[in-house]
Amino acid sequence: MRILLIMDPGIPVPPLLYGGHERLVYLFAEEYRKLGHQVTLLAGPQSDCSGKTVTFGTNDLNRSKWARFKEAVFVWSYLRKNHRSFDLIHNFGRLIYLLPVLNASVNKIMTYGRPGSARGIKIVNTLPNQNLIFTACSNYCVSTGNAAGTWKTVYNTIDFSQYELNENVDADAPLMFLGRLDRVKGVHTAIKVAKATNNKLIIAGNISHTPDNFAYFKTEIEPQVDNEQIKYAGALNDSEKSNYLRKAKALLFPIEWDEPFGMVMIEAMACGTPVIAFNRGSVPEVVSKETGVIVDTP
Repeated sequence: MRILLIMDPGIPVPPLLYGGHERLVYLFAEEYRKLGHQVTLLAGPQSDCSGKTVTFGTNDLNRSKWARFKEAVFVWSYLRKNHRSFDLIHNFGRLIYLLPVLNASVNKIMTYGRPGSARGIKIVNTLPNQNLIFTACSNYCVSTGNAAGTWKTVYNTIDFSQYELNENVDADAPLMFLGRLDRVKGVHTAIKVAKATNNKLIIAGNISHTPDNFAYFKTEIEPQVDNEQIKYAGALNDSEKSNYLRKAKALLFPIEWDEPFGMVMIEAMACGTPVIAFNRGSVPEVVSKETGVIVDTP
């Protein structure tokens, strides 16, 4: 088949550091190619895959509404000119990208890595459309978005060859927190757990530069980093993530939001590291008795 993959341009595909969804799109591109399909990737600057790559927009998660509108116009123009050249359009970006081809005969998959806009989905399904399927990364995510249309659950995955299994760790191995350093990810709770249990904790992940989350890091997290019991390792690439995770006693996942999937949980499992996670969102679908502990919260 001739397949077009579409991703928002804020982070390159594949990402160098943060970008679980972008990493997933890259895996799709490479695996489609291995299956013998012709792949075109439509994504942000610095993106690359073994198929054809067309870039647009800017690598900026905080870009303006005007910039996002111009991105949509670019994708609309590209699809109007080229949609007949593809057998499948697989969109991981914004639903609005598909507007020009909703009623075209080409097969379309709209994949969500987080809950979609129920209002937007309803509107799209009131418009003439055909050959459109929605997928999301967990049953939880599907349940929040299936206001209309045909939905399937397709769980996320990782490239397991990038992670090294370690079945035994030292008794004094640290706990690990890995993820975006936002309040809803629960870094502050991970620190409390480490101190209450007298364990070392390694924190890794990118610092958000939205005003509220940047202030959260500077006032509630950074002052507790002493580089003895509590260490901050920065944002990590795949190789570094594997190295830290396989040496950890457990991954702490004390989320304060309904996580759509949580790629870091399966990254930890790939290294043989158990996951201790709060029971929200997709967590019960990802963590089992064999791979970790699910903690109910008040």
